Amino acid sequence: MAVLAFGGKKTNTGKNACATVATMGSMRYCLCLVAAGLACLMAAETQQSVSVRGKLSVHEGAPATVETPDHKVVTLDGDTVTRKVLGDERLNGFEIEARGHFTAADRFTIDPTHTHPLLVRQNGKLKLVSYWCDICSIRAYTPGPCVCCQRETNLDLLDPDKP
Repeated sequence: MAVLAFGGKKTNTGKNACATVATMGSMRYCLCLVAAGLACLMAAETQQSVSVRGKLSVHEGAPATVETPDHKVVTLDGDTVTRKVLGDERLNGFEIEARGHFTAADRFTIDPTHTHPLLVRQNGKLKLVSYWCDICSIRAYTPGPCVCCQRETNLDLLDPDKP
């Protein structure tokens, strides 16, 4: 019978030794996954979303800004989809509410689009920004041509509480 030194202990070689090594390897892997998950969770909790409200100003060739009720001008940024929406001239002058976080006193990064962080106020109610093609009946969440017929989509503000 052969003996294998493993972690300072002597163990028998054979099926049990291989099973022990495989089990310990998978346990280390699981422990690393748990540690990585906790680190991500802690990082996510440190940046709590806040809201910024005010009048949206769309600028050609420059980032959009929002003028808050206390007359501070804040430059807006976000992911690619959000930047396209913020560049849509049809939204210029709307009162908006955006969730995200401040990266500086006068710079605000809007949360990722999949969380629907950008709402506009129409007739006193908050609405979700979307775009609709009347010809193809296709909804999009970025301005531009319809993915089907290539005609320009219409701005279509939706009640965020309705599916």
